[in-house]
Amino acid sequence: MALKWRDSFSCDIKEIDDQHKRLFELGSNLYTLASLKDEYDHYDEIVQIIEELKSYTEYHFEYEENLMLQYNYSEYETHKLEHKAFINSLVKLEKEDLDVHQAQSIMKLIVFVTDWITAHIMKTDMKYKEFFKEKGK
Repeated sequence: MALKWRDSFSCDIKEIDDQHKRLFELGSNLYTLASLKDEYDHYDEIVQIIEELKSYTEYHFEYEENLMLQYNYSEYETHKLEHKAFINSLVKLEKEDLDVHQAQSIMKLIVFVTDWITAHIMKTDMKYKEFFKEKGK
């Protein structure tokens, strides 16, 4: 279930691919934490990873959206709405009672992040791959 980068995820834009790889790394960090079979409370670590994931995702989305605006990408508004929906869902999951339902909450978050990132890259981001290639990006 851990997020693993595959060449098929490449958008052929180094900056975006590097950012996507970082998102995969953060998702994998959550998975690793959830996989620990110890008796320790990992609440602080979970919150830290969620905050980093949220912050880095916002940075990445802003980068993509600015690139789309710069090149007048026709599906900018739709793409931006998907980004906003992801952040809203992440915030909602973050507000769940992680301290009480740690294992459930982190697994729900992992499934959400894994499914969303892979689907978004493979469906939505791939739409701009050729567009930006034609623009010389």
